[in-house]
Amino acid sequence: MTEKLLQYIWQFQYFNPNELITEEGELLQIIHPGTINTNQGADFSDAKIKIDNTVWAGSIELHINATDWNNHKHSADKNYKNVILHVVWNNDIDFNLPFSTLVLQNKVPKILLNKYNELMNTNSFIPCEKNIHLINNIIWQSWKERMLVERLENKTSDIYQYLQKNNNHWEETCWWLMAKNFGIKLNSGAFEKTAQSIPISILAKYKNKIHQTEALLFGQAGLLNNKFTDNYPKLLQREYQYLKKKYNLQKVEGGMLFLRMRPSNFPTIRMAQLAMLVHNSMHLFSKIKESTNLKSVKKLLNLTANDYWHYHYTFDELSSFKKKNIGAQMLDNIIINTVVPLLFAYGHYNNEYLYKEKAMLWLEQIKAEKNSIINGFAILKIEIKNAYDTQALMQLKKIYCNNKRCLDCSVGNTLIRTMPHTNLL
Repeated sequence: MTEKLLQYIWQFQYFNPNELITEEGELLQIIHPGTINTNQGADFSDAKIKIDNTVWAGSIELHINATDWNNHKHSADKNYKNVILHVVWNNDIDFNLPFSTLVLQNKVPKILLNKYNELMNTNSFIPCEKNIHLINNIIWQSWKERMLVERLENKTSDIYQYLQKNNNHWEETCWWLMAKNFGIKLNSGAFEKTAQSIPISILAKYKNKIHQTEALLFGQAGLLNNKFTDNYPKLLQREYQYLKKKYNLQKVEGGMLFLRMRPSNFPTIRMAQLAMLVHNSMHLFSKIKESTNLKSVKKLLNLTANDYWHYHYTFDELSSFKKKNIGAQMLDNIIINTVVPLLFAYGHYNNEYLYKEKAMLWLEQIKAEKNSIINGFAILKIEIKNAYDTQALMQLKKIYCNNKRCLDCSVGNTLIRTMPHTNLL
């Protein structure tokens, strides 16, 4: 038994409510179990019970063992002064409290406890993988939407932190997030710091000259520190030294990582593409907001690095000709991880549901992502049609399944109450 499970049992009254007798020998009737409390104080507030002939209203506290009341020092806490009932699994001590105690251990169906234990003790990809096919489509679709919104709300919190740093500047926030996304997973932090080290107002002054934009970005990222033989990186070095001194720029600490990475994802290539985004765009976030369809957004972000990079993956090292286009997969990645969260956050911030709805609609129009989590759900024959599904499933797996939060999950919650019971081995 866990306190979380005990709260779940009490919240949904999954025990025999007939002829309840307190440890004090009183007849107990539960009129309303209360509302679960996520703040300080007892587990459930606004409860209503009847003990013998007296009706009580107040809070209810739950513990595995009765001694937990003393262990947690509740008697000295003013947040527990309104408790009207102490619900425990095991009454391991007999002490006088100013309210009654109810023991649930022998009142909960063992089949429910066994179902819960089966989910908690499995080592499978997700705890409920043997029975997830029993969930009806209405519950499943509703929970997927909840997972997607929850994932976007989590990203919204991160975006709000950016807004606090830059005085609610949405264009600058867009720039920081774009840069972080271009850094891919390995260099995302370094790209983000690079973007934050250059005010967007400075970038705007030099956006029409790609070599100066590259000088600023490559220089701040520490990618112009070598002794070069090619004329182009030498030019960037000279431009950077001038701009660094003019604007008193402070270089970003740390370096970029190249190891175990495909050449097309080298930080030099991604930084060159990011420079081209600055070069081609003006008021990027405003254009994203005003876009009525995903096609126009993709057109804004469909970038190719400047000519030097058609023959290079790094400075000074010549390679065969290949245009360094951003690529369809990277384009989808940027929309999923930057454009959609930004649009959703903007709608949330301004209480304009239209933007949030558009963000989720665009996810439905993007191909499903490919990774180990999505492959795991595919093996279970879970329908995966688009990025809407994959984002929802990643939230479900990382936040709920991995932590075995089955009691907080509509799927797990339903299965605990309804799935066929198999004997524990």
